[in-house]
Amino acid sequence: MEIPQIEELELLHANICQALGDPKRIQILYALHGEPRYVSALADDLGMPQPTVSRHLQVLRQRSLVVTERDGQTVVYSLSDPRIIEVLNVMRQIMRDALERQANVLA
Repeated sequence: MEIPQIEELELLHANICQALGDPKRIQILYALHGEPRYVSALADDLGMPQPTVSRHLQVLRQRSLVVTERDGQTVVYSLSDPRIIEVLNVMRQIMRDALERQANVLA
């Protein structure tokens, strides 16, 4: 496998990794995986204040991880690409495997 150029990795870091740098934003992505949602529905489902959800959605939207659609006076958010959930699931499995290896070393 070819090693990616540093410029591409810098773009990856700036656009994706930094957006995933807050667990609340990852939770929002998972919540949007099931269906598009209004900010108020996300806030209720996640138990977060609506301004907090709006702030995180703004970051995700700026990084093109979520898209919006107008529904009258309100805005509906959805994932721009459902593959992000696949990537997150793979990362979670890698984390679980690493934690298991660490536990085995300590045992």
